[in-house]
Amino acid sequence: MITVFLSKYKCRPEVITSKNQGLLREAIWIDLLHPTDEEEQLVERLLHLNIPVREEMQGIEPSTRLYKEDDSVFMTTTMIAKSDSLKPTCEAVTLIVKENKLITVRYIEPQAFALFISQLPKIPANYLHPAGLIITLLETSIDRLSDIAERVGISLDDYSATLFGSQATDKVKLDYKRLLQDLGYNGDLNAKAWESLVSFNRLNGFFSQAIATQFDEHLLSRMTGITKDIVALSDQVKFLSSKINFLLDATLGMVNIEQNNIIKIFSIAAVIFLPPTLIASIYGMNFIEIPGLSSHYGYHLSLCLMLLSSWLPYKYFKIKKWI
Repeated sequence: MITVFLSKYKCRPEVITSKNQGLLREAIWIDLLHPTDEEEQLVERLLHLNIPVREEMQGIEPSTRLYKEDDSVFMTTTMIAKSDSLKPTCEAVTLIVKENKLITVRYIEPQAFALFISQLPKIPANYLHPAGLIITLLETSIDRLSDIAERVGISLDDYSATLFGSQATDKVKLDYKRLLQDLGYNGDLNAKAWESLVSFNRLNGFFSQAIATQFDEHLLSRMTGITKDIVALSDQVKFLSSKINFLLDATLGMVNIEQNNIIKIFSIAAVIFLPPTLIASIYGMNFIEIPGLSSHYGYHLSLCLMLLSSWLPYKYFKIKKWI
């Protein structure tokens, strides 16, 4: 799908069909969402540029992500979509600057784009050019990443309270499988946020040099703010990553402690029942002469002896506070 935004229509989205293809030349922003081959060829033909295919967008080399070609600037970054779902995705989004137009090529629908579209009518007319649009998109994207990092931080705090608070009371049996799944989800989301921040940082430096002619003092100050936000948010994501590793180690440690407690119970039970088993084994021998075998009270005495021999180890363990 091709959607265009024209300043004369107050940046109201217009979907391109076979009847209004001429709007592509008037648009300040052309958004290609899940474009077909025909749609890519249409934009390439009308705007005289070469749009990278999806496989090219997914390359990790700087030369394939950030480059100039003739009078066009190509910048590919990584963005997160479906961050509120159980299966967040992270995929490349390409920004192309062609003269006074911004062209975006994407196969995901990040929440940052929806926020960016809602802010378009509020952008002053003198900033409705590629540099102003990209800076606004970067600001909304970083704000979205900040929200994701904050949500991960809150989840980790809840996780920590559940793991240590409940375990300390010994009254709640924790579902370690579910806890590890939750921790894995937050770790994956945090890793995707880190990947996106790294790509934003690379794009930010290249963008500042490639389109420097469109910057004024206001845009330069906003770019400086974006750089500071990326650095601060990167530090926060690193901290969350270290906290995730700590909680993972702590969870596995708790699992080992619980397994050791179970093994300890079996070991104590085996020691307690060992003396009665020994006594019963002795009196179960097939010898003719066994002391007390013919006694009228032999059976009762042997039961009392077995009970006493099991009670003494139990009492010893209690005194030592092993159980």
